[in-house]
Amino acid sequence: MSAGDEMGTPAPGTTLAATGSATERPASRRAGSARGARRLADGLTYLFLLAGALIVLGPFLLAVMTSLKSASQFRTSSPLSLPDPVTFENFTALFGDRYDFVVPLAVTAQVVLVLVVTQMISSVLAAYAFAVLDFPGRDALFWVYVSCLMIPAVVTIIPLYSMVATLGWRNTFEGLVVPFLFAGPYAIFLLRENFKMVPQEILDAATLDGAGPVRTLTRIMLPMNVPILTTLLLVTVVSQWNNFLWPLIAAPNPEWHVMTVATVSLQTQYEGNWTLVMAASVVALAPLIALFLVFQRRITAAIGVTGVR
Repeated sequence: MSAGDEMGTPAPGTTLAATGSATERPASRRAGSARGARRLADGLTYLFLLAGALIVLGPFLLAVMTSLKSASQFRTSSPLSLPDPVTFENFTALFGDRYDFVVPLAVTAQVVLVLVVTQMISSVLAAYAFAVLDFPGRDALFWVYVSCLMIPAVVTIIPLYSMVATLGWRNTFEGLVVPFLFAGPYAIFLLRENFKMVPQEILDAATLDGAGPVRTLTRIMLPMNVPILTTLLLVTVVSQWNNFLWPLIAAPNPEWHVMTVATVSLQTQYEGNWTLVMAASVVALAPLIALFLVFQRRITAAIGVTGVR
């Protein structure tokens, strides 16, 4: 027996095993603490997103709950209380003979349909010309047009009203849609920047194959930019559907009221019947929510494509 064995010195294998386990324990502690910190960060992130979702959805949920209450129940209960019992009398009254909300809904749908079609066509054509076609003064003209974004929209109300009144278009469908038939600078700027991201080699190959400008636009540009076109479509629909100031000024008569103006008239004309106003707000918001749910994948794809490019 050696002196080392007599002194109780551990065998070489035992020393390595003990040393390895000692070094593994701090590493496992570090990994565990890293996982705990990551879970805490994820939990805080989800909590923050949940709070943001409640803030965004809160007004809509409050409007839905209020629209399902009777006027007496709304006056006697807390605004945050659930409707008990649930009643649909506000919606039936809204589309009855007294209020006839079918007319504002139909007027709004017609105005939005015409403006969306004309603005989408004009924005696509203008963006394609500014992005692909080569003509003198192209870039200077584009930046002059984009500089109109710095002009507040309210500044143009008086000149537009003077033009519409001179043409005799007050309280007419023409007065509601003609001043906004063509796309604004934002839409053209957005599409132009996406059209310019299409590789030039693809456009050159289309030219060599004999494709003209129209065929290049319809067969290459539009299919390659479907997500951003869908996003622009939704933005246009929402902006025109929620338009309030111009319809109020250009068509104040009830037969040409759009949804926003008709909803405000309920509050002023019928002494602030909030349950009826909330029912009208829910009717106005429902098509936009349905449209977003249908096209939400396209919006996500537009964000992803823009990030990749």
